[in-house]
Amino acid sequence: MSVRRVVPNIQSEAAQESREFYGLLGFEEVMNHGWIMTLASASSPAAQVSFMTSDETAPVTPDMSVEVDDVDAAYAAMRDSGAEIVHPLQDEEWGVRRFFVRDPNGRVVNVLGHR
Repeated sequence: MSVRRVVPNIQSEAAQESREFYGLLGFEEVMNHGWIMTLASASSPAAQVSFMTSDETAPVTPDMSVEVDDVDAAYAAMRDSGAEIVHPLQDEEWGVRRFFVRDPNGRVVNVLGHR
């Protein structure tokens, strides 16, 4: 399994202000579902940051997202290690398969793969 990207998720009600602020650093909006907006660097598209009011389909807002090439293998590894699964593995309507796990620091990590 390999990591494709890591994205910090910032819980915020200030999407427009964040878009403008991070735009000054070269970020552009690449996704916006209303409750989550992702900005990416035009010159390095894997450099991203997301802003969300709350997660639409999960009980908590994750602190970061980690995209992997095999989310099922990542889920099995986390489950087998005894890590706390905060949100079960599921397919989302916007084209990702994901689960949430709590890291040793108490942070919630959204582990995902695109279908």
